[in-house]
Amino acid sequence: MNRMPRNPGSKKLILDYFLKNIGVVLHSRDIQSASGGVVEWARRVRELRNEDGYQILTHKDRVNLKPNQYLLETSVRKPAFSRGISKETRAWVLERNGYTCQMCGLAAGDPDPFEGGRTVRLTMGHIIDKSKGGDDTPQNLRAVCTNCNEGLQNTALPKPDRIHLLAQIRRATIHDQEAVLNWLLQKFNLEAKKRV
Repeated sequence: MNRMPRNPGSKKLILDYFLKNIGVVLHSRDIQSASGGVVEWARRVRELRNEDGYQILTHKDRVNLKPNQYLLETSVRKPAFSRGISKETRAWVLERNGYTCQMCGLAAGDPDPFEGGRTVRLTMGHIIDKSKGGDDTPQNLRAVCTNCNEGLQNTALPKPDRIHLLAQIRRATIHDQEAVLNWLLQKFNLEAKKRV
C-alpha cells in the first residue's frame, strides 16, 4: 500500500526558513508566509526558541531590531529546557496568588471574556522566562490565565515614564542596580568605564 508523503508541519517550515536565512533579519509577515500561512506562527517561533534552543533574537534582545523583526545568528542551539513544575509547587503558587491571574486580575471560574460559555482557567507563568535563565521555583512562578499566557489580552502594565523608571532604579538595592546596568551594557553592546 503506497502512502502519500506527509507535508511538513508549520514549525518545521519555519525552522527551515530560519536556517536558510542565518544572519538575515526576517520580518513576521515573511515568517508567517513561510509557515504556510498558519495563524499561530509566533507560537511556533517561541517553541523553536524556548523549547528547541534556537537562538532567535527579537527587538527585546537587540536594540537594532525593530518589532516584528527576527534574527537567527547561528544554527548552534542552547540546551533545551524541560517543563517540570510539580503538583505541589503549582498548588502552592495558585494558593499564594489567590487563584487569580496576576496580569489581568481574573479569577479561576470567572466567565472567560474571549470564550463565551467557558470559565477562566489558570496556568503557571514564569516571571523570568526559562529561555532567559529562569527556573521553576515558586519565586519565579505566578498564576496567569490562559488568555494572558497566550497573549490574547493586552494587559501588560503601561511603560513607566523616565522619571518613574529612574526613581524605581534609585530605590533598588545595589545588587539590582548592577543587574540593570549589566543588562543595559549587554543590550547596547557597550563597556562600562570606571571613573578616575
